[in-house]
Amino acid sequence: MSAPQPNVVVILTDQQRWDVRGVTPELERIGREGTTVEVAISPQPVCGPARASLQTGCYATVHGVFRNGLPLPADLPTLAGAFAAAGYRTGHLGRWQLAGEEGEPGPVPAEARGGYQEWLASDQLEVTSDPYRTIVYDAAGEPVRLVGYRSDALFDAAVRFVADHHDRPFLLFVSLLEPHHQSETDSYPAPEGYAERYQGSWLPPDLAALADPNDPAGSPHRHLGGYLGQLKRVDEGVARLRDALRSLELTDRTVLAWTSDHGSHFRTRNDEYMRSAHDASIRVPLVLTGPGFTGGGVVRQPVSTVDLMPTLLEAAGLPVPATVQGRSLLPLVGGGSDPERAGEVFIQISESQVGRAVRTARWKYAVTAPDVHPWHDPGAVRYAESELYDLEADPYELDNLIRLESHREIADELRAALRWMELVGEKPPLITDAPPRDPGRRRVDARVHELPWAGLRFGHQRTPAAGPR
Repeated sequence: MSAPQPNVVVILTDQQRWDVRGVTPELERIGREGTTVEVAISPQPVCGPARASLQTGCYATVHGVFRNGLPLPADLPTLAGAFAAAGYRTGHLGRWQLAGEEGEPGPVPAEARGGYQEWLASDQLEVTSDPYRTIVYDAAGEPVRLVGYRSDALFDAAVRFVADHHDRPFLLFVSLLEPHHQSETDSYPAPEGYAERYQGSWLPPDLAALADPNDPAGSPHRHLGGYLGQLKRVDEGVARLRDALRSLELTDRTVLAWTSDHGSHFRTRNDEYMRSAHDASIRVPLVLTGPGFTGGGVVRQPVSTVDLMPTLLEAAGLPVPATVQGRSLLPLVGGGSDPERAGEVFIQISESQVGRAVRTARWKYAVTAPDVHPWHDPGAVRYAESELYDLEADPYELDNLIRLESHREIADELRAALRWMELVGEKPPLITDAPPRDPGRRRVDARVHELPWAGLRFGHQRTPAAGPR
């Protein structure tokens, strides 16, 4: 007798750094009992594009959502569509961010929901809710107010979903706003008492080195307590959802994945919280447990979260649509290997700059386009080298090596890895060398990078005013 089809639950946080420890015991427990992906990289460190990649398994070149405010194409195969076609009941809770800027900030038309059948969500949850007043919209487009702290309210809805559908296979996608900042106040409103637990906590080295404690606009010294407090409450919510699965005897036949759309560098690299090639912006947590992943150990090879859709489909024994560009992670689980998997991960960057990057286990190489508009242009033909980091010696990317002649050879090798651009459907790029650094200078300021040969300054600049934050 064949095993029943596994249920699938995806937990998606917003803006969760990969290196937060100590406030997420449930996340760490999932990783210990299941599989931890040590280096998981967002294919696009912006909310909408990253979410579109998770829903389609494609890069922005294919799904077209290269910046916020663009709709997910209705004719592209999706995660929910693939599971629904196999008889699964599919549901989406929380933030969507893929309906497009022409629609309302809350309700999402049925044709714009990526194939999800059950719906309790808001396109722009940060607009239709605050921490204790969560307004989402049901399948009929009617507003529903959920009771409690925002992440608690969504986990309550998730518990109701699994209770209602425990007798048939289901896909549940729980998309949270936390630990993203509340945009209109630029704050991290944690539940009462939670921010105080973590105020003054240890700062990751990049934030400690680059943050200005006297800058009230985005300083992690000001915001870290609320950020960690929000994340702690999310972790508690995941634990409650897993308790519900356990009580319904669904644990052993439910695949659960927890990841984030992108990280946060708290405005230390530019005037945004992400939108850069640094690990603080692109590296996210990724843990999985359940059939195919329990006891899987640690996957150490860098992978992209564009790989999550084909991974979940393969874990459920379902076919992967031909449009999918990601690769299943299952061959890597339990110490396995995948000889056809590339040794580097590809990243596309928009809104703050039109950039491209590759990350290997040791190196990060990034280029930036000087002649295009970062809000209106999805890509470019001409790029200039902007960053090179040795992640083994400098894991928090404080010393940019791109202008050192001693590293010219490795930069050339990594430039060749940008063949990724053509593989995902972009035009072959023309990349300009970085000029040699003055031998008297030993360090490049990691906060603002100068590209005088391209006439472009990037780093401490805001997203164009034409687009939403």
